[in-house]
Amino acid sequence: MSSWEDLTSELDCWRESGRTATFWWRDDDATAPSPALDRLLELHRRYVAPITLAVIPARAEPDLAKRLEEPSVTVVQHGWAHTNHAPVGASKAEFGPHRPLGFMLGELARGQLVMDALFGRWTRVLVPPHNRIAGELAAALSTAGYVGLSTYGARKKGPAPGLVQVNAHIDIMNWTTRAFGGTDVALRLAIDHLHGRRTGAADPEEPTGLLTHHLAHDEAAWAFVDAFLAALNGHPAAAVVDAATLFRT
Repeated sequence: MSSWEDLTSELDCWRESGRTATFWWRDDDATAPSPALDRLLELHRRYVAPITLAVIPARAEPDLAKRLEEPSVTVVQHGWAHTNHAPVGASKAEFGPHRPLGFMLGELARGQLVMDALFGRWTRVLVPPHNRIAGELAAALSTAGYVGLSTYGARKKGPAPGLVQVNAHIDIMNWTTRAFGGTDVALRLAIDHLHGRRTGAADPEEPTGLLTHHLAHDEAAWAFVDAFLAALNGHPAAAVVDAATLFRT
């Protein structure tokens, strides 16, 4: 069981070593303005926490672009239509190894055109739905115009030359129950990644990523995000960084 005190203790270790524990915040499945999106952006403003919205191009509505015209909101591409193409029994994936590379690149190109039309300038990072991507597609992303890739779990090495990978590490949802996964589980994910970075077991330069899905949140999920951002905001060794800056590096 992990507690808020355990998170504070880990952050204290960072402070004692003279280091800053960096975090970033990614929210997936944005398609349109909604009360849930308003609530998400209110938390972003309250804690002055930069946020990255992964937008599904095939489902994105024109009004979304205007709603996201806020400081420190980064927009990235969340696949094409968030459609599962994996065979029965396999893990869900829109861009897994089950489809021809050309088909997948074609869908991503369609998505880029939609993103260009809606947002003009956006950060050319791919967040593959279900956080899965075929290796050959990841290797082709830089030549397809992308500067970054974001999936889930501690990164091990760059996916391809010219491409920056920054992942998420704290999924607050339980996708079996489609409800908040629990404070102890979410905090353990955060503390484990922070400890790994601090001790060298994980890439120390990869910010610890909070992963949210505003359209799927129950009240417990909203309460956790609020409390988590408050905890980071209140600790001198914690900082939430802007994803646009991360992927420029």
